[in-house]
Amino acid sequence: MTDQLAATLSDKLLLLDWTRQNPAWFGAVQLEKRMLWIILTMLSTVAAFTVVITLVMTVREKRSDIAILRTLGASPASIMTVFMAQGALVGVIGTLSGVLLGLLIACNIDVIVPFLERLFHTSFLPKDIYLINRMPSDPRAGDIVPISIVSLLLSFIFTLYPSWSASRVNPAEALRYE
Repeated sequence: MTDQLAATLSDKLLLLDWTRQNPAWFGAVQLEKRMLWIILTMLSTVAAFTVVITLVMTVREKRSDIAILRTLGASPASIMTVFMAQGALVGVIGTLSGVLLGLLIACNIDVIVPFLERLFHTSFLPKDIYLINRMPSDPRAGDIVPISIVSLLLSFIFTLYPSWSASRVNPAEALRYE
């Protein structure tokens, strides 16, 4: 970008962008971005494990119901489909609500931060330490879409085991003690 601008201007000007003037700061920002990606991926993984645990508990609670459906003619694939749909629905709702809540906060951070500073009588960005006096927020689709896709994929993948487990319920064994 700087090179394109320099080509249109006089040769007497020296143009430098902030990434070349402050390579340490730019590197720190890039490192923070990578770390945030890792943290968000780990949070998505924990959320996906929650989906797995919820589905495993549902399968355990519904063993007799699954057995009755199987004795009525439901195929293992249809049982698996039901639980995969439940897990996928939880993953989609969780991801969408997380993205929407995150965007709502990110787009209103200029109102939220001053409110919290007044409420707690503190300053999150003291002027004597930081060169900025407000909390910057620039939500970009290039940052949001990949982590959303990872979150959805993890929730879909993590529904496979509980769904497979539900499809393997033996009707005679499940109904023996009912």
